Amino acid sequence: MGKSEQTIEQRLAGESAAPQPDAPGAPAPGAGDSEGARADARAAGDCADARGEAGGAVDGAENAKKEQADGGGDASEVLQGDLDELVAVAAQRDEYLSLAQRTQADFENFRKRVAREAAQAQERGVIKLAGELLPALDNLDRALAAAAQDDPLLEGVRLVRAELSAALARAGVESFSPLGECFDPVLHEAMATAQHRPDGAESGTIVEVYQPGYRLGETIIRAARVVVAA
Repeated sequence: MGKSEQTIEQRLAGESAAPQPDAPGAPAPGAGDSEGARADARAAGDCADARGEAGGAVDGAENAKKEQADGGGDASEVLQGDLDELVAVAAQRDEYLSLAQRTQADFENFRKRVAREAAQAQERGVIKLAGELLPALDNLDRALAAAAQDDPLLEGVRLVRAELSAALARAGVESFSPLGECFDPVLHEAMATAQHRPDGAESGTIVEVYQPGYRLGETIIRAARVVVAA
């Protein structure tokens, strides 16, 4: 009995110490560690891909900003070039306008000067011609004063004198006889002084006209030759 019980106990202890067969579906020893390593590797790869994609997105954004900045710089340079060209064109336009205005002003001044000089030349010509004709007119006046009233040539002399006087008038020459006016040395030439003044005549008054004066506008061609009361 004692030996049999000991044998049975020894056999049970040996069975307990013997390795048990794997249960169905149970993972083999070390299999859990391999699966975890592979999962960790996949997670690490996914993280690396995510970081790569994030880095690529950041680089793309920076490149886009850089391209936009470069494009903005080019547009700004083009706009500045256009503005400079417009400023240059405006300056050239102003220069041409100023030149045209100066040329127009110079031409207007030249036209006025030519017209003024032409008028002055014409006036000088008329004055010279009138100065040459006045002695002939004076002689006709003397002939009329000395001729007898029944002289047949008297009417012809009057006609010649009238035609000559009308021609001078058409040229702007007019005669003036200052009888009774105060003596003016600019307009009159005193030929003598009357010691006996006519009734009512004041000193310095013209009491007799030897020859009438002639003028063209404000220009005196010949002063009137007169006698002045003393």
